[in-house]
Amino acid sequence: QHPHLLGVGKNRWEPGLVHRLDTETSGLVLVAKTQTAFDRLRQQFRRRQVAKIYWALVWGTTNAAGVIDLPLAHDPRDKRRMRAVSESLRMKKIKTWKALTRYRKVGQSAESTLLEITMETGVTHQIRVHLAAIGHPIVADALYGDDRMDKFDLQRHFLHACRLEFRHPEDGRVVKLETKLPGDLTEILRRLKMEL
Repeated sequence: QHPHLLGVGKNRWEPGLVHRLDTETSGLVLVAKTQTAFDRLRQQFRRRQVAKIYWALVWGTTNAAGVIDLPLAHDPRDKRRMRAVSESLRMKKIKTWKALTRYRKVGQSAESTLLEITMETGVTHQIRVHLAAIGHPIVADALYGDDRMDKFDLQRHFLHACRLEFRHPEDGRVVKLETKLPGDLTEILRRLKMEL
């Protein structure tokens, strides 16, 4: 449908991811079929011109909406992890990345909240770290979660990239892509009597 949206090999172009999702995160990824499309799309991501919307089920009851504006850094004790950085840590001159996450509540159960999340930036593990930092880790997140993670017997965390909006790299028209929640996550919402 979008011939220019479908890396680079040693001597020729190969379709390449414009952005990535964490291994356990489901949903949309954007793949460029040409070097020109890749470059133009990457530029949109760098300039924060791409809307990236996610759904996440988190533990606890969150505010109706909020903004998490905490810089992130690699965790020196565990290379797999990132961590939110406090003002005191920033003074120690460690390398940090600006990270801004917006959320709004779209569902609630006794123990958990379903959030729609907009990423203003795109730092590794950003959503997962930010939500854990405010005391609402994503359900079944083995890296940033807590001891409630096995309650639903999920094999991965409950995070889904549901919507992307960007400008087509050839003609500049707005492209909006959406995908439904996969079956394993839909089943959790059914058990919680929550609907999207």
